[in-house]
Amino acid sequence: MSAEGFGEPRGGAPTNLNVRREGAATWITIDRPDALNALDGPTKQSLLEALGEAARDPAVRAVALTGSGRAFCVGQDLRELERGYREGRTPDFAAELERHYAPICRLLAEMPKPTVAVVNGVAAGAGVSLALACDLRLASSAARWRLAFSGIALVPDAGSTWHLPRLVGLSRAMEIALLGDWVDADQALAFGLVNRVWPADEFAGEAAAAVAALAAGPTLAFARTKALLRDHLRVGLAGALAGEAEAQVASGHTKDHLEGVTAFLEKRPPTFQGA
Repeated sequence: MSAEGFGEPRGGAPTNLNVRREGAATWITIDRPDALNALDGPTKQSLLEALGEAARDPAVRAVALTGSGRAFCVGQDLRELERGYREGRTPDFAAELERHYAPICRLLAEMPKPTVAVVNGVAAGAGVSLALACDLRLASSAARWRLAFSGIALVPDAGSTWHLPRLVGLSRAMEIALLGDWVDADQALAFGLVNRVWPADEFAGEAAAAVAALAAGPTLAFARTKALLRDHLRVGLAGALAGEAEAQVASGHTKDHLEGVTAFLEKRPPTFQGA
């Protein structure tokens, strides 16, 4: 499944990345189908810039990340590193992770609006890491997952060792990381790796509707909710209660809160403005 049907391409979008606006949602499609959307240097830089722009733009109220063709993303493009490896040189992993992968994953996890991985097909290696960094993962029945790092004697990176056990539990995370088996869409749903799975022929429409619903939601409340859920993984109950109270006071002063209560009292759907 490509991103066809998710909106029109924006002018000036790089050829290895298709950035589309559909209402208040930005759709970012990794567009290297012949390489199964593997991440080379220019693609990673384009992705970082597109995510940064979406995070800063107040008109963008949800961000979806997907892939072109039959893959979501198979991670780092090892072909661009081939020469160095054949000459016996190992890449500067620390520099590469800090240059691209770390800021990309921080943006997906921390930007103050919902982020959604729309997993249309194969996800492997750092492609899995990108999906894990998003707030939600929606999958086609054609999707398959494989962490894959152990196959080249590396450790999972780009945040996957942080996200994976929090999503599926320590034992299941060990299984996925150490055994390296493929995980199909139904297994991923059962494991808690994904939130929703739809048949491949229904996937584009269902995923688009889900992202549109998020983009029409109470953006500031969503931002505070995702921040609380992530931050409170590291605090005790007292800290979580205090954080909730602070965020609730701020949320209670938004226009969307007033609209939500008014709509409830008037027995009509709310129309949120993200303010």
